[in-house]
Amino acid sequence: MVLLTGKTLISAVRPPYPYGGEFVNQFLFALRLVWFPLLVSTLAINYGAAGLQAANFLTTIGALDRLGGFFVLAAVREIGPLITAIVLAGVAGTAMTADLGARKIREELDALQVLGVDPVKNLVVPRFLALMIVTGLFNIYSLLFGIFGGIIASATNGGVPGPFWTTLFSNATTTDLWGSVLKTTIFGAIIAIVCCYKGMTASGGAEGVGKAVNQAVVVSFLGIGAFNTVFTQTLLATHPSLLVPK
Repeated sequence: MVLLTGKTLISAVRPPYPYGGEFVNQFLFALRLVWFPLLVSTLAINYGAAGLQAANFLTTIGALDRLGGFFVLAAVREIGPLITAIVLAGVAGTAMTADLGARKIREELDALQVLGVDPVKNLVVPRFLALMIVTGLFNIYSLLFGIFGGIIASATNGGVPGPFWTTLFSNATTTDLWGSVLKTTIFGAIIAIVCCYKGMTASGGAEGVGKAVNQAVVVSFLGIGAFNTVFTQTLLATHPSLLVPK
């Protein structure tokens, strides 16, 4: 996977660039597959797991107006990026692995190499770039619906939107936003590399493709979790102001 990452990065910047059409197709493919599952997952999880639980607790201590500030931590920094990455890996990533795995089983990848066509530049690079960009964009989409889930949870507990927005914006910073988008974009890169690698190394017929899809999802989740731990610790260490509630 490390070697594939290096080859992909080099192929992405080295001319020629024959993958424009495939990049657009993969980008639109991910958009069509992911937008609705991500909407439902983001709204439901932020409303239930974060919104209702936090709102119930804050209500007991008379601080429901602090729910907006909590959602900077919950939705913007962690839950939004993680849900986006998980849905992308489970929906678009599995489709990517199955597609490349089927091509590997049919020996199409070997045929491309015989014809002098680089599979990395023509197949991996467009998927890598498309998934990075679409994951970063979907993170903004996820944040909007995640915060909306928090507003619904606040209203369910008798709160009003004003205090929610006040504490949200008083605690939110541009660092939170760019950190969230950057983290999610790298999540997309991890998913793309893992899924492409597992697809291009599949073997054993249809059963092998199924195993490759299963492994791609598991390894993607592990990679996302490991990188999220390192990124969060680094961000908080370099920006200690994020640890101070307002």
